[in-house]
Amino acid sequence: MNEKSNRSRIGYGSSYHRGEGQEMSRRSGIGSVLGGQVWVIQPDKKELPENPCLWMQAGAVKYKTCNNVYDCNRCKYDQAMQKKVARGKQISWQDAMRRHPALARTCRHSLTGRMAQRSCAYDFHCEKCDFDQYFEDVLAAKTRHVPTTITNVKGFDVPRDYHFHNGHTWARIESGGNLRIGLDDFSLKVFGQADGFDLPLMGKELSHDEIGWGLKRKHHLADVRAPIDGVIMEVNTRVMENPGLANREPYGDGWLFVVRTPDVRQAAKRLMDNDASLNWINDEVAVLETMVAEVAGPLAADGGTFGPDLYGNLPGLDWHRLARTFLKTG
Repeated sequence: MNEKSNRSRIGYGSSYHRGEGQEMSRRSGIGSVLGGQVWVIQPDKKELPENPCLWMQAGAVKYKTCNNVYDCNRCKYDQAMQKKVARGKQISWQDAMRRHPALARTCRHSLTGRMAQRSCAYDFHCEKCDFDQYFEDVLAAKTRHVPTTITNVKGFDVPRDYHFHNGHTWARIESGGNLRIGLDDFSLKVFGQADGFDLPLMGKELSHDEIGWGLKRKHHLADVRAPIDGVIMEVNTRVMENPGLANREPYGDGWLFVVRTPDVRQAAKRLMDNDASLNWINDEVAVLETMVAEVAGPLAADGGTFGPDLYGNLPGLDWHRLARTFLKTG
């Protein structure tokens, strides 16, 4: 079997083979035991992991991908490595970086790809670095993300790698362990451009599936359920000043707030992932087609595609019924 056909689902760019017990102590590959069988994983030197761990980028370990969205403070791997460092059995990533020439001592946020190239000015004592604190508390929260892959379902955009709540809100896991929250394209096109958003303040605690905020249009207010538990770290003041931004860029600059949650992965498990969200949107479109047909007559044979502001363009649609049906409130 050649190397290309011997690719492993364990990680892109890696090959593997069945090994013997003594291979676990060798340095020719990464040894692992699964189902009583020794497997030796050999990282492909020509490929780099999509999300390289800080310890790998610093040169402290040969190969490690990040599986904790660069939330190092709550990373079990980082905690275990720090214990090894304390026992003198492992070089720290900071000391590994200090071995580099001065101009090659790169800031940890650049090492992990969270920002452009920047040199470290504090000898990797991040706890003393004003920029580190500013980046985590301010820059990271304000930095938007634009989805790279979007599927359009009869006029409604559904981005990949976003998690959806059935009340038509989305959550995206951010580098650093926060979640960015917003309303989806479906709800914003159904209800039309809001006159304003009744958003919670920074520091307020949200509870999953409980009413967390609302959108206002003329004399109507539609409550919205929170997709996750957590504390609000940042509110998008641009959307509060210009509500139409949410309609124009629901998954970009139109985000609503950033939330810190105790367990990012557990929060994501309670929401819909890529395949589930597409199936759900298709079902929601079918319900919407029925409601539109009741007030506007039969639709085209294939249902056609929907444009913006359905509520505003079809006076027969009832605001409260829309809120009950799609936002699960009202």
